[in-house]
Amino acid sequence: MKTKRRKFSAGFKAQVAIEAIKERETLAELSKRLDVHPNMISKWKQEFIERSSEIFNSKAPEENFEVEKERLFAKIGQLEMDRDWLKKISKRAGL
Repeated sequence: MKTKRRKFSAGFKAQVAIEAIKERETLAELSKRLDVHPNMISKWKQEFIERSSEIFNSKAPEENFEVEKERLFAKIGQLEMDRDWLKKISKRAGL
């Protein structure tokens, strides 16, 4: 009977790669604890190391963050006004 191929999320792979880089456990211990083949852990670790420079090459979207923050605060204000209006109307209606 064939077993289904497991798929791991990117977050899990990154976490395993970080654990492997820390070297607090041997590859065999880590493999046994996480139930992942040691070759996969080595592969994820190598890929993590090779592609880690990409993180620092790209700029963080700080400009967009401020615009988005202002938009969300405006939306919160609008929702609070709507809520207060609905409370006022429901009191008048006796609900």
